[in-house]
Amino acid sequence: MRPDARAWFADRTTTARSLAQLDTAALLQAKRRGGHRVSVVLPARDEEATVGRLVADLHEHWVRRVPLVDELVVVDSDSTDATAAVARAAGADVVATTDVLPGHGTRRGKGEALWKSLAATTGDLVVFLDADLLGDVAHYVPGLLRPLLTDPQVDYVKGCYTRPLAVGDAVVPAGGGRVTELTARPLLNALWPELAGFVQPLGGEYAGRRSALEQVPFVSAYGVEVGLLVDLLHLGGLSSLAQVDLGERRHTSQSVEALGAMAGQVVATVLARAAAGHEPSGLLTQFRHDGAGFVPRTSAVAVDERPPMATVPEYRARLAG
Repeated sequence: MRPDARAWFADRTTTARSLAQLDTAALLQAKRRGGHRVSVVLPARDEEATVGRLVADLHEHWVRRVPLVDELVVVDSDSTDATAAVARAAGADVVATTDVLPGHGTRRGKGEALWKSLAATTGDLVVFLDADLLGDVAHYVPGLLRPLLTDPQVDYVKGCYTRPLAVGDAVVPAGGGRVTELTARPLLNALWPELAGFVQPLGGEYAGRRSALEQVPFVSAYGVEVGLLVDLLHLGGLSSLAQVDLGERRHTSQSVEALGAMAGQVVATVLARAAAGHEPSGLLTQFRHDGAGFVPRTSAVAVDERPPMATVPEYRARLAG
């Protein structure tokens, strides 16, 4: 890893794997002292199976018990099931993408819901969570907010976690995040090596200051996360970014076909931001979790290239003979 990326990883990676690791009273005090307003946004499309429990849990913890969240909003992207009704019954405010900024039309994709959520919410701190999360994730919200509430230099916080993958009846402990490992991480390491310390660059759980988020474009589809990461790097520099280890993340898995489309959108987003003639770094940093935290491991991935055989003098001499 480059020295700047290694220093960032050591300084800007914190841990909040459970509520026990968070002083929520101190966070609430910091929120009030700073005069902050917090909006939590869940983009959702056909998530009636998971969104109700997730919203109810967040509402109970951070709206009713501890008033850390001022707005809990589900942005419904053309769901064909009961996502909107289930989310509303569980305690969320629900808005449809078609009803927000109608003069700008509506595009398909997660990024569209995230972009429109800025126009549908009022918090100066905005937390984004995927609507298909499973298990106990109540600590995600305060975990993502803590760097923003305690360090005014931080503008954007990415969650990181281990991602088990269910394959039939078996569970691969760290088998999730296939598009990250096979597409996003190699590209980011090659083109923006200062971002090599991010464990989950495509993770759907992150938080930011509205003052930063409103200054960058939002890719309409699945390239939104990698686009935000690169654009916010350019906006505020590496020191304005942070990440927090949230423990484990479980969600409904995608098919290989869906992952292929996702990877294609990630590639398109990265290429649209890559400078012409950008020299690849030749290094790749990957991560393993040792039980205490994420451990980076860097390897060389630069490749040598042989010239066309027709240009090799010995080969040409042999043909001539």
